[in-house]
Amino acid sequence: MALAAIAGLGLYVGKRDWGVDIKLPTVARRCTVQADGQVTLDYSQMANAATIAAVGVRRNMPERAVVVALATAFQESKLENLSGGDRDSIGLFQQRPSQGWGTVEQISDPRYASTKFYAALKKVRGWENMRITEAAQRVQRSAFPNAYEKWAEESAVLAKALMGNATGAVACSVDGEPSVRGQAAAQALGANLKLDWGKLEVGSPTELTGLAVPAGSPQAGWRYAHWLVSHATDHGVKRVRFGDLEWTADEGNWSRIDASSAETGQVIAEVYKEV
Repeated sequence: MALAAIAGLGLYVGKRDWGVDIKLPTVARRCTVQADGQVTLDYSQMANAATIAAVGVRRNMPERAVVVALATAFQESKLENLSGGDRDSIGLFQQRPSQGWGTVEQISDPRYASTKFYAALKKVRGWENMRITEAAQRVQRSAFPNAYEKWAEESAVLAKALMGNATGAVACSVDGEPSVRGQAAAQALGANLKLDWGKLEVGSPTELTGLAVPAGSPQAGWRYAHWLVSHATDHGVKRVRFGDLEWTADEGNWSRIDASSAETGQVIAEVYKEV
């Protein structure tokens, strides 16, 4: 398994209970996650983290399983979908085709790789009561069995936000012109949303170009809202609204909106219109 190099991660972590900030090199364009701690990732890392969490929810895995998966991907790939690694290791979890994880094409798909990881973790008896690094090691069988633990707290911050247990916790700064716009952007966004989350009745708002995702609970709504912001850069997302909060690409953060215009029971995502 490939070791993650700390210096290249582009990660910021601030732990309030430590009384100090630990800073690592950051990137100019980034996403910040705040949920009992702070983690900063680049766009690619954030999108991959959101997909890992979504697959965990879809497979009915508890939050701790998502923490284990994220800590593993942090260590193995820096949350990047790598095309290579140690020997024939590839992908987010540096899984090896020669070890039965799947074909190169399959493992290169973050959804497939995440699904395989959770399936393997579920087979580990008592993983729920293990330290994060012990549970990860039982799946990965790395030459560095204790390396995963250093990402446990960062992964807990991400898992809490991405599983919908924090409000307005994922904020991405989007720079430059969107690479895709209009109906093509909305269709791609909806398709990838369904690939990550499974069967969803995604609608099309009449007043804007985008999509509406039904949310049966605040937790579900924030899961989808945070996922949409996490994937905003790749899908030309201009605005995400849930309840009385709204994220915009222009501002890069969440702000309160007039309660009279707040949608009830659904997450609204607007993409950039065609020019």
